[in-house]
Amino acid sequence: MSYRTLDDLDDGQRVLARFDLNSPVSVGVVEDNRRFARHARTVRELVDAGHRVALLAHQGRPGRDTFVTLEQHADILAEYLDHPVEYVPDTYGQTALDAIEHLDASDVILLENVRMTDDELPERDPEEHSRSDLVQTLAPEFDAYVGDAYSAAHRRHASIVGFPLVMDAYAGRVMAAEYEANSAIATREFDGEVTMVAGGTKATDVIEVMTTLRDKVDNFLLGGVVGELFLRAVGYDVGRDIDENDLYESQWLANREKIADLIENHPSDLVYPTDLAYADGADERAEVTVAEVKNKDHDYLDVGSDTAEQYADIAANSEAVFVKGALGMFEDERFSDGTTRVLDAIAQGDCFSVVGGGDTSRAIEMYGMDEADFSHVSIAGGAYINALTGQPLPGVEVLKDDGEW
Repeated sequence: MSYRTLDDLDDGQRVLARFDLNSPVSVGVVEDNRRFARHARTVRELVDAGHRVALLAHQGRPGRDTFVTLEQHADILAEYLDHPVEYVPDTYGQTALDAIEHLDASDVILLENVRMTDDELPERDPEEHSRSDLVQTLAPEFDAYVGDAYSAAHRRHASIVGFPLVMDAYAGRVMAAEYEANSAIATREFDGEVTMVAGGTKATDVIEVMTTLRDKVDNFLLGGVVGELFLRAVGYDVGRDIDENDLYESQWLANREKIADLIENHPSDLVYPTDLAYADGADERAEVTVAEVKNKDHDYLDVGSDTAEQYADIAANSEAVFVKGALGMFEDERFSDGTTRVLDAIAQGDCFSVVGGGDTSRAIEMYGMDEADFSHVSIAGGAYINALTGQPLPGVEVLKDDGEW
């Protein structure tokens, strides 16, 4: 075995675990999200095995409204666990060390936001981070380190990459499950067609994924800003900004060569929207075929009904489907049709399916779908992109025993 998991960890250890509990914050209130539920499973397993558990996590970045303490996070996590989680307002000072020293079997403490330390955020090599005060102070207090912060695994931060170099290190359940599912498109061979839903507003990220995976994917279902930019490239009057928001033009300029290359060399893999949806004067959903658009004067907020039906049919008949970006602004029910119809088709089929993290995965919960109907629903954003494109994840690499995951 090339890496160790919780199955390899003897019971009754003193364990330092790194999670990603980063959450939206509204007027100072930390909002619940699926990260708590996922990581709670790892904590529950540690508690049941009688470990003494200290948790490290981050929230926001310095200077942002989301940069708050982890006191509320401890309460939310405790609710999922139905087990106390003590918040410690210190990361590696004397208050933290005292709390660690007094841990009993199955106790859980959550140390203060690790990004409130000077050592955490600089992007440095693991060897340099392993010599930091943060790592050198906390590591001797524990028997083992559990890396479970997959959604931050693309960062070379001290608590992600420093500890595994000086401690026995193990992959947590979230880390192992996320990496295996998200890297499947780059590492697995599928007998049938592989489809990727390529949408959302972050066209640059999605187009990079498409460029990297163009020999692995049979159908790119285009939507969102991505879809409009590809339509613009083949001559339709869309993919342009109609107000002061620079959503399309900057991404067009940054990606038009990659778009042109995909159109020229992989034309049969690209599936374009044939119709688009917008809000008419009465704020109702209206649709127009792309051929009828002569002068873009609406923000297009979803693919049209014909496109949604076509995409759902392709997804339902694929062996594997990877979702990277929504097909429309699904947060508004009027413009959820494209995203939800394709997700429904995936859920009802028997394909291997991975739904990317961030906003897209929220549609599953918003529209009453069951996560169990998908092979994997990711809680990661940047790490998901890295895994899709085969880029190394520093937080994964440091957990490997022999350089092989």
